[in-house]
Amino acid sequence: MSTLRLASRIVTRGWQTQVPKRWNHHHNRTVALTPEAIKALDNWEANPPTLGFSDSLSLDHLSDLYVTLPTRDGTRKPFEEPQNGAPLAQGQHLAFFHARTPEHRLRGDGTDEEISPPAPFLTRMWAGGKMTWDVENPLIVGVKSRSSATLSHLLRKGFERNKPLVFVTQKIQFFKEGKTTPSVVEERQHVYIPDGLSVVRKEPRIVPDIPQTSDFTFQYQPTPVTLFRFSAIMFNAHHIHLDKDYTTRVEGYPERLVHGPMTAMMLLETVGFHYPMAHIKEFEYRATNPMYVNRKLTIHGAWLDESVAKIWCVDDEGAVGMVGKITLAK
Repeated sequence: MSTLRLASRIVTRGWQTQVPKRWNHHHNRTVALTPEAIKALDNWEANPPTLGFSDSLSLDHLSDLYVTLPTRDGTRKPFEEPQNGAPLAQGQHLAFFHARTPEHRLRGDGTDEEISPPAPFLTRMWAGGKMTWDVENPLIVGVKSRSSATLSHLLRKGFERNKPLVFVTQKIQFFKEGKTTPSVVEERQHVYIPDGLSVVRKEPRIVPDIPQTSDFTFQYQPTPVTLFRFSAIMFNAHHIHLDKDYTTRVEGYPERLVHGPMTAMMLLETVGFHYPMAHIKEFEYRATNPMYVNRKLTIHGAWLDESVAKIWCVDDEGAVGMVGKITLAK
Protein backbone atom coordinates (compact mmCIF):
# COMPACT_ATOMS: atom_id res chain seq x y z
CA MET A 1 0.00 0.00 0.00
CA SER A 2 2.98 2.33 0.41
CA THR A 3 3.33 2.31 -3.41
CA LEU A 4 -0.37 2.74 -3.99
CA ARG A 5 -2.00 6.09 -4.36
CA LEU A 6 -5.64 6.48 -3.53
CA ALA A 7 -7.68 8.11 -6.26
CA SER A 8 -9.92 10.98 -5.27
CA ARG A 9 -12.59 9.87 -7.72
CA ILE A 10 -14.41 6.74 -8.82
CA VAL A 11 -14.07 5.50 -12.39
CA THR A 12 -17.48 4.91 -13.97
CA ARG A 13 -18.05 2.80 -17.09
CA GLY A 14 -21.61 2.71 -18.28
CA TRP A 15 -23.81 1.67 -15.37
CA GLN A 16 -20.99 -0.03 -13.48
CA THR A 17 -19.08 1.94 -10.86
CA GLN A 18 -15.63 0.54 -10.21
CA VAL A 19 -13.09 1.20 -7.52
CA PRO A 20 -9.68 1.85 -9.13
CA LYS A 21 -7.46 -1.21 -9.00
CA ARG A 22 -4.81 0.58 -6.99
CA TRP A 23 -7.22 0.55 -4.06
CA ASN A 24 -6.36 -2.65 -2.21
CA HIS A 25 -9.49 -4.23 -0.73
CA HIS A 26 -9.59 -5.59 2.82
CA HIS A 27 -12.14 -8.35 2.30
CA ASN A 28 -10.20 -11.52 3.18
CA ARG A 29 -10.66 -13.25 6.53
CA THR A 30 -7.10 -14.66 6.49
CA VAL A 31 -3.75 -13.56 5.07
CA ALA A 32 -0.61 -15.69 4.93
CA LEU A 33 2.62 -13.77 5.50
CA THR A 34 5.69 -14.60 3.45
CA PRO A 35 8.99 -15.42 5.20
CA GLU A 36 10.35 -12.19 3.71
CA ALA A 37 7.58 -10.15 5.34
CA ILE A 38 8.24 -11.72 8.74
CA LYS A 39 11.96 -11.09 8.38
CA ALA A 40 11.32 -7.45 7.44
CA LEU A 41 9.17 -7.05 10.56
CA ASP A 42 11.88 -8.65 12.71
CA ASN A 43 14.48 -6.28 11.29
CA TRP A 44 12.24 -3.27 11.81
CA GLU A 45 11.58 -4.23 15.44
CA ALA A 46 15.32 -4.62 16.03
CA ASN A 47 16.08 -1.21 14.49
CA PRO A 48 12.99 0.97 14.93
CA PRO A 49 12.93 4.64 13.94
CA THR A 50 12.64 7.52 16.38
CA LEU A 51 10.68 10.72 15.93
CA GLY A 52 10.89 14.25 17.22
CA PHE A 53 8.71 17.29 16.52
CA SER A 54 8.65 20.87 17.73
CA ASP A 55 5.53 22.97 18.07
CA SER A 56 4.74 26.52 19.10
CA LEU A 57 1.39 25.48 20.65
CA SER A 58 -0.16 28.29 18.62
CA LEU A 59 -3.14 30.12 20.05
CA ASP A 60 -4.75 30.28 16.60
CA HIS A 61 -4.46 26.52 16.13
CA LEU A 62 -5.92 25.93 19.59
CA SER A 63 -8.80 28.28 18.74
CA ASP A 64 -9.59 26.06 15.76
CA LEU A 65 -9.74 23.08 18.11
CA TYR A 66 -12.02 24.93 20.53
CA VAL A 67 -14.66 25.68 17.88
CA THR A 68 -14.51 22.02 16.77
CA LEU A 69 -14.98 20.35 20.16
CA PRO A 70 -18.65 20.08 21.23
CA THR A 71 -17.61 20.76 24.83
CA ARG A 72 -16.11 24.14 23.90
CA ASP A 73 -17.86 25.42 20.76
CA GLY A 74 -20.40 27.59 22.62
CA THR A 75 -23.42 25.31 22.23
CA ARG A 76 -23.47 23.94 25.79
CA LYS A 77 -21.90 26.83 27.67
CA PRO A 78 -20.65 30.30 26.73
CA PHE A 79 -17.66 30.16 24.40
CA GLU A 80 -14.35 30.99 26.07
CA GLU A 81 -11.37 31.94 23.93
CA PRO A 82 -8.12 30.15 24.78
CA GLN A 83 -5.40 32.39 26.17
CA ASN A 84 -1.67 32.60 25.56
CA GLY A 85 0.25 31.68 28.68
CA ALA A 86 -2.48 29.40 30.03
CA PRO A 87 -1.84 25.70 30.70
CA LEU A 88 -2.78 23.49 27.77
CA ALA A 89 -5.80 21.43 28.81
CA GLN A 90 -5.14 17.75 29.34
CA GLY A 91 -5.33 15.74 26.14
CA GLN A 92 -5.14 18.76 23.86
CA HIS A 93 -1.49 18.09 23.02
CA LEU A 94 -2.96 15.54 20.57
CA ALA A 95 -3.82 18.48 18.29
CA PHE A 96 -0.14 19.44 18.03
CA PHE A 97 3.24 17.80 17.28
CA HIS A 98 2.19 16.27 13.98
CA ALA A 99 4.28 15.02 11.08
CA ARG A 100 4.57 17.31 8.06
CA THR A 101 4.74 14.70 5.35
CA PRO A 102 4.41 15.48 1.61
CA GLU A 103 1.46 13.74 0.00
CA HIS A 104 3.62 11.53 -2.20
CA ARG A 105 5.13 9.97 0.94
CA LEU A 106 1.84 9.10 2.64
CA ARG A 107 0.76 5.50 2.86
CA GLY A 108 -2.11 4.17 0.77
CA ASP A 109 -4.69 4.81 3.52
CA GLY A 110 -3.55 8.44 3.77
CA THR A 111 -1.57 8.04 6.99
CA ASP A 112 1.95 9.19 7.81
CA GLU A 113 4.58 6.50 8.05
CA GLU A 114 5.92 7.70 11.42
CA ILE A 115 6.84 4.74 13.66
CA SER A 116 5.09 2.14 11.51
CA PRO A 117 6.06 -1.43 10.61
CA PRO A 118 6.94 -2.34 7.01
CA ALA A 119 4.79 -3.94 4.32
CA PRO A 120 2.38 -5.60 4.32
CA PHE A 121 1.28 -3.90 7.58
CA LEU A 122 0.24 -0.68 5.90
CA THR A 123 -3.25 0.02 7.27
CA ARG A 124 -3.56 1.34 10.80
CA MET A 125 -6.15 2.01 13.46
CA TRP A 126 -5.84 3.90 16.74
CA ALA A 127 -5.99 1.27 19.49
CA GLY A 128 -5.53 3.06 22.81
CA GLY A 129 -2.91 4.37 25.15
CA LYS A 130 -1.99 6.02 28.40
CA MET A 131 -1.20 9.63 29.31
CA THR A 132 0.52 10.89 32.43
CA TRP A 133 0.78 14.59 33.28
CA ASP A 134 3.11 16.53 35.52
CA VAL A 135 0.43 18.84 36.90
CA GLU A 136 3.10 21.18 38.30
CA ASN A 137 4.84 21.45 34.93
CA PRO A 138 2.14 21.72 32.23
CA LEU A 139 2.60 22.57 28.59
CA ILE A 140 1.79 26.25 28.06
CA VAL A 141 -0.21 27.78 25.21
CA GLY A 142 2.13 29.79 23.00
CA VAL A 143 5.33 28.37 24.50
CA LYS A 144 7.50 26.41 22.10
CA SER A 145 7.72 22.74 23.03
CA ARG A 146 9.07 19.51 21.59
CA SER A 147 8.22 15.83 21.49
CA SER A 148 10.40 12.73 21.42
CA ALA A 149 8.98 9.34 20.37
CA THR A 150 10.50 5.87 20.48
CA LEU A 151 9.20 2.33 20.03
CA SER A 152 8.13 1.10 23.46
CA HIS A 153 6.61 -2.27 22.62
CA LEU A 154 5.58 -4.42 19.66
CA LEU A 155 2.98 -7.16 20.08
CA ARG A 156 2.09 -9.73 17.41
CA LYS A 157 -1.36 -11.30 17.46
CA GLY A 158 -3.04 -13.87 15.25
CA PHE A 159 0.07 -14.86 13.31
CA GLU A 160 -0.52 -18.56 13.95
CA ARG A 161 -4.07 -18.28 12.55
CA ASN A 162 -3.14 -16.28 9.42
CA LYS A 163 -4.90 -13.26 10.93
CA PRO A 164 -1.76 -11.28 11.71
CA LEU A 165 -2.04 -7.98 13.54
CA VAL A 166 0.84 -5.89 14.85
CA PHE A 167 0.25 -3.63 17.87
CA VAL A 168 2.84 -0.87 18.04
CA THR A 169 3.17 1.21 21.20
CA GLN A 170 5.16 4.43 21.08
CA LYS A 171 6.49 6.20 24.13
CA ILE A 172 6.18 9.92 23.50
CA GLN A 173 7.52 12.56 25.85
CA PHE A 174 6.53 16.22 25.56
CA PHE A 175 8.83 18.93 26.89
CA LYS A 176 8.67 22.69 27.16
CA GLU A 177 11.63 24.24 25.38
CA GLY A 178 14.70 24.21 27.60
CA LYS A 179 13.23 21.70 30.05
CA THR A 180 14.55 18.20 30.64
CA THR A 181 11.54 16.98 32.63
CA PRO A 182 8.56 16.05 30.45
CA SER A 183 5.22 17.76 30.96
CA VAL A 184 3.36 14.83 29.42
CA VAL A 185 4.37 11.21 28.91
CA GLU A 186 2.17 9.27 26.52
CA GLU A 187 2.03 5.65 25.46
CA ARG A 188 0.22 5.63 22.11
CA GLN A 189 -0.81 2.34 20.54
CA HIS A 190 -1.83 1.66 16.95
CA VAL A 191 -2.81 -1.67 15.43
CA TYR A 192 -1.43 -2.38 11.96
CA ILE A 193 -3.34 -4.59 9.56
CA PRO A 194 -1.81 -6.34 6.54
CA ASP A 195 -3.10 -5.61 3.06
CA GLY A 196 -6.13 -7.71 2.22
CA LEU A 197 -7.16 -8.70 5.75
CA SER A 198 -10.64 -7.69 6.89
CA VAL A 199 -11.04 -6.89 10.58
CA VAL A 200 -14.58 -5.50 10.36
CA ARG A 201 -16.99 -7.29 12.69
CA LYS A 202 -20.59 -8.01 11.71
CA GLU A 203 -21.69 -7.25 15.26
CA PRO A 204 -20.10 -4.92 17.82
CA ARG A 205 -17.77 -6.43 20.37
CA ILE A 206 -19.39 -6.88 23.79
CA VAL A 207 -17.42 -4.85 26.32
CA PRO A 208 -17.54 -6.23 29.89
CA ASP A 209 -17.50 -4.41 33.21
CA ILE A 210 -19.35 -1.29 32.11
CA PRO A 211 -21.07 0.37 35.11
CA GLN A 212 -24.86 0.20 35.13
CA THR A 213 -25.20 3.85 36.14
CA SER A 214 -23.20 6.98 35.45
CA ASP A 215 -22.46 10.09 37.49
CA PHE A 216 -22.00 12.44 34.53
CA THR A 217 -22.65 12.36 30.78
CA PHE A 218 -22.16 14.38 27.61
CA GLN A 219 -23.90 13.71 24.29
CA TYR A 220 -22.80 14.92 20.86
CA GLN A 221 -23.08 13.96 17.19
CA PRO A 222 -19.91 14.09 15.07
CA THR A 223 -20.81 15.17 11.52
CA PRO A 224 -18.72 15.07 8.33
CA VAL A 225 -17.79 18.68 9.11
CA THR A 226 -16.59 17.68 12.58
CA LEU A 227 -14.43 14.90 11.14
CA PHE A 228 -13.03 17.13 8.40
CA ARG A 229 -12.11 19.85 10.87
CA PHE A 230 -10.52 17.45 13.33
CA SER A 231 -8.53 15.85 10.50
CA ALA A 232 -7.35 19.30 9.43
CA ILE A 233 -6.37 20.24 12.98
CA MET A 234 -4.27 17.08 13.29
CA PHE A 235 -2.96 17.43 9.70
CA ASN A 236 -4.32 13.92 9.25
CA ALA A 237 -5.30 12.64 5.79
CA HIS A 238 -6.45 9.19 6.95
CA HIS A 239 -9.15 8.28 4.43
CA ILE A 240 -11.40 6.44 6.89
CA HIS A 241 -12.39 9.80 8.39
CA LEU A 242 -12.95 11.65 5.12
CA ASP A 243 -13.68 9.38 2.17
CA LYS A 244 -16.88 7.33 2.38
CA ASP A 245 -16.16 5.35 -0.81
CA TYR A 246 -12.74 4.30 0.46
CA THR A 247 -14.06 3.47 3.92
CA THR A 248 -16.96 1.32 2.74
CA ARG A 249 -15.55 -0.28 -0.38
CA VAL A 250 -11.92 -0.80 0.56
CA GLU A 251 -11.88 -1.27 4.33
CA GLY A 252 -15.43 -2.58 4.58
CA TYR A 253 -16.87 -0.30 7.27
CA PRO A 254 -20.45 0.94 6.89
CA GLU A 255 -19.49 4.61 7.27
CA ARG A 256 -16.65 7.01 7.97
CA LEU A 257 -15.07 6.53 11.38
CA VAL A 258 -14.69 9.05 14.18
CA HIS A 259 -11.03 9.60 15.06
CA GLY A 260 -9.72 7.57 17.98
CA PRO A 261 -7.87 10.61 19.36
CA MET A 262 -11.03 12.71 19.12
CA THR A 263 -12.98 10.21 21.21
CA ALA A 264 -10.10 10.01 23.69
CA MET A 265 -10.02 13.80 23.88
CA MET A 266 -13.79 13.92 24.38
CA LEU A 267 -13.53 11.51 27.32
CA LEU A 268 -11.13 13.96 28.96
CA GLU A 269 -13.14 16.98 27.84
CA THR A 270 -16.28 15.56 29.45
CA VAL A 271 -14.51 15.29 32.79
CA GLY A 272 -13.32 18.88 32.42
CA PHE A 273 -16.77 20.06 31.33
CA HIS A 274 -18.41 18.76 34.52
CA TYR A 275 -15.45 19.22 36.87
CA PRO A 276 -13.49 22.26 35.61
CA MET A 277 -11.24 22.35 38.68
CA ALA A 278 -10.20 18.70 38.36
CA HIS A 279 -6.53 18.04 37.60
CA ILE A 280 -6.09 14.68 35.91
CA LYS A 281 -2.71 13.08 36.46
CA GLU A 282 -3.29 9.83 34.54
CA PHE A 283 -5.57 8.60 31.79
CA GLU A 284 -5.59 5.08 30.37
CA TYR A 285 -7.93 4.03 27.58
CA ARG A 286 -8.57 1.56 24.77
CA ALA A 287 -10.72 1.59 21.66
CA THR A 288 -13.25 -1.25 21.67
CA ASN A 289 -15.53 -0.68 18.66
CA PRO A 290 -15.62 1.75 15.75
CA MET A 291 -17.65 4.91 16.23
CA TYR A 292 -19.30 6.24 13.08
CA VAL A 293 -20.07 9.68 11.67
CA ASN A 294 -23.59 11.12 12.16
CA ARG A 295 -24.33 8.83 15.09
CA LYS A 296 -25.25 10.23 18.49
CA LEU A 297 -22.47 9.43 20.93
CA THR A 298 -22.69 9.67 24.70
CA ILE A 299 -19.74 9.95 27.05
CA HIS A 300 -20.46 8.43 30.47
CA GLY A 301 -18.46 8.68 33.66
CA ALA A 302 -18.79 6.84 36.96
CA TRP A 303 -16.69 7.59 40.02
CA LEU A 304 -15.05 4.50 41.51
CA ASP A 305 -13.74 6.50 44.45
CA GLU A 306 -12.97 10.16 45.18
CA SER A 307 -10.07 10.32 42.72
CA VAL A 308 -10.70 7.58 40.13
CA ALA A 309 -13.44 7.46 37.50
CA LYS A 310 -14.28 5.07 34.71
CA ILE A 311 -15.30 6.81 31.48
CA TRP A 312 -16.67 5.33 28.28
CA CYS A 313 -18.28 6.28 24.97
CA VAL A 314 -21.47 4.60 23.68
CA ASP A 315 -23.21 5.10 20.34
CA ASP A 316 -26.97 5.34 19.77
CA GLU A 317 -27.24 1.57 19.27
CA GLY A 318 -25.45 0.71 22.51
CA ALA A 319 -22.03 -0.16 21.10
CA VAL A 320 -19.20 0.84 23.44
CA GLY A 321 -16.51 2.52 21.36
CA MET A 322 -13.93 3.42 23.98
CA VAL A 323 -13.32 2.72 27.65
CA GLY A 324 -10.96 4.63 29.90
CA LYS A 325 -10.01 5.42 33.47
CA ILE A 326 -8.86 8.74 34.87
CA THR A 327 -7.00 9.35 38.10
CA LEU A 328 -7.01 12.80 39.67
CA ALA A 329 -4.03 14.46 41.28
CA LYS A 330 -4.44 14.61 45.04
